[in-house]
Amino acid sequence: MAEGDANLLRYFPLLLPRNREKTVYEGFISAQGSDFHLRIVLPKDLQLKKARLLCSWQLKNILNEYRQIVQQRMKQSPDLVSFMMELKMILEAALKRRRELCVQPPSRGFCTDLLNEIGAVGWDKLVCVDTSFSTIKLKAVDASGRKHVITVKLKAKYPVEPPDCVVDFPVPFSVSWTPQSSLVDVHSQFLAALESLKVFWDVMDEIDEKTWVLEPEKPPRSATARRIALGHNVSINIEVDPRHPTMLPEFCFLGADHVIKPLGVKLSENIHLWDPENSLLQNLKDVLEIDFPARTVLEESDFSMDCGICYARHLNGAIPDQVCDNPQCGQPFHQICLYEWLRGLSTSRQSFNILFGECPYCSKPITLRMSVRKP
Repeated sequence: MAEGDANLLRYFPLLLPRNREKTVYEGFISAQGSDFHLRIVLPKDLQLKKARLLCSWQLKNILNEYRQIVQQRMKQSPDLVSFMMELKMILEAALKRRRELCVQPPSRGFCTDLLNEIGAVGWDKLVCVDTSFSTIKLKAVDASGRKHVITVKLKAKYPVEPPDCVVDFPVPFSVSWTPQSSLVDVHSQFLAALESLKVFWDVMDEIDEKTWVLEPEKPPRSATARRIALGHNVSINIEVDPRHPTMLPEFCFLGADHVIKPLGVKLSENIHLWDPENSLLQNLKDVLEIDFPARTVLEESDFSMDCGICYARHLNGAIPDQVCDNPQCGQPFHQICLYEWLRGLSTSRQSFNILFGECPYCSKPITLRMSVRKP
């Protein structure tokens, strides 16, 4: 199959040749979730500048204002795939413009009522409102001084229909709504939700401020997980329950076995010391009998962040979480990189979900326990 035919089939699978000479193509072009019928007739020399484009009445009507542009692109495009790409771009632009023209401006009464609702909430709480009065952003400050924003998207039948609300929360947020409700109700429920999550954010903020958080680098308010550096290529990954943030979280240690096994022993021996009345960070310190080093204390060289195989820090959003157990090596790797490396070695062996092989750096034995998210 020629490269041009392969690309056409790849990008426009609904457009197929109608004869062996490939002078006639017929099928559909997709844009904005809809399919439009068309037929392209080429001369015997297959030159696009002499081709004819036959459209369905619907497609012809949409492209009516763009006829000259379409004809120009057909004459200048080097091949059929390039022309179809440009035709799709033109079609999507035409559909977008048509959709924008079809949007009816809000009525004067609707605007007046909405402005009254915003005034009742407080103009100091307004972040912005779009020109169609369909999307409104309101802000609030919680008891700890953190700033939050809620995006309210009004539907066509508002206030009969409840608005869609978008927030940066670690738990689902739904608004209790009746046809008599307003933005005041949305904002008050937003404030109540902020209050219910205060302890959770206090816990996460303390971790962010007093430890070296490896992942995520810039955690959103919805993030419930933290990977915290403990020392030389050793870290702990915790998953905090937003509803019970001071309870024992889900967590796992990441690092060489000779380092993380003693931590596991301390956890087993001291788990009875966990006190929900204390902060999560303080409980971790007490149970593990360690002080979490801050980023200002640890040197960059104390925590190598680059994978020893791909030489990158981030790979598909993940940082290296596998470490050679040899104390003289301690080189970190991405799980997927180490998996592919070991799988390519004839000396490696596998037992269930565990791979055994040699470290790419020091050639000492290394073990990879594959997680549920198999590489």
